[in-house]
Amino acid sequence: MAEAAASPDAAIAPSPIWGVVLSVQANFYWVRLDGVDSSETVLPRPTLLCTRRARLKKVGVRVMVGDRVCVEEPDWEGGRGAIVQVAPRRTQLDRPPIANADHILLVFALAEPELDPHQLTRFLVKAESTGLQVSLCLNKRDLVSLDTQRQWRDRLHKWGYDPILLSIHADPTLAELDTRLRDRITVVSGPSGVGKSSLINQLIPAASLRTGKVSGKLGRGRHTTRHVELFELPGGGLLADTPGFNQPDIFCEPEALGQCFPEVRDRHAHSPCQFGDCLHRDEPGCAIRGDWERYNDYLSLLENCIVQQQSLNDSPDPDAAFKVKIIEAGQVQHEPRLKTKKYRRSSRRHNKQTLDDLRYDLGSDLGHLDALDEDWPEDL
Repeated sequence: MAEAAASPDAAIAPSPIWGVVLSVQANFYWVRLDGVDSSETVLPRPTLLCTRRARLKKVGVRVMVGDRVCVEEPDWEGGRGAIVQVAPRRTQLDRPPIANADHILLVFALAEPELDPHQLTRFLVKAESTGLQVSLCLNKRDLVSLDTQRQWRDRLHKWGYDPILLSIHADPTLAELDTRLRDRITVVSGPSGVGKSSLINQLIPAASLRTGKVSGKLGRGRHTTRHVELFELPGGGLLADTPGFNQPDIFCEPEALGQCFPEVRDRHAHSPCQFGDCLHRDEPGCAIRGDWERYNDYLSLLENCIVQQQSLNDSPDPDAAFKVKIIEAGQVQHEPRLKTKKYRRSSRRHNKQTLDDLRYDLGSDLGHLDALDEDWPEDL
């Protein structure tokens, strides 16, 4: 029985097999294979470096990090395979580009760099607009006093969030965070320099992500993560490390912006507005307008959304501002159109035809001149 298990044929799983895309590098995809197939045969390799079948590209199927994909014709010795099918996605994010995420973990620092409430609000609104569950983690608590920690915790409770305050240096709160991340795909996001990669290294020592220090001159972090990649948590689940950015873009319909603020949702639940399309500015009888802390941030973001919406509506051609990009069959995505003039070099065939036409025209004119020369009087 032991000899049969050690034979090469017994270790080869039948194709096709399924897995999850862990990372995308150029036109190649690292796929973590499901560990056991229907015959309970352990696969010889946990991951394969795969390409995408040409027919998937022809029909506009995009392969993203987090996709469940079907792999055929695996080359176990070379560690290669081919993606032939992409399963329907539960969710999809465009920035960062990741599929099937369940949870967003926003990581900010209490110090180095200093926590900016307006920047934090933009990240929270961007995360809430995805419709995924949002958790907030405040790192580097060892750099601030207990009173500062308490003030931030109380402040964020009024915003509608229950933050986890921790330090990556042997902090017992890491166990609480690990519980929130278990058995789901979590996207780790936040500004540069707040310790996202260091946090992942603590949760997943095998990740060994490159880390950097905060710039002393600029007062903000340096980018160390360049692409999206999924890492396996020891307790189960996947964690996506994403490139840091300091100012997320926010674009949504003005009427939907309020739902990205827990304060607005809470006030709606207790005393809804009498107008269904209320923007909570100067409408009479609005129950949302008030003295809550982030109301001015809401008005500022609302003004930006209104300007963007009006710009889109006033455009004679919607494609002049946005272009439609096919993500996969049946799904489209609107992206800003770059207003650049395209210059195209004419082909050799076109140039040759132009020269032939010019030679013909010149030949006709010269022939006409020769005829005039014959009829011209000699005494002139």
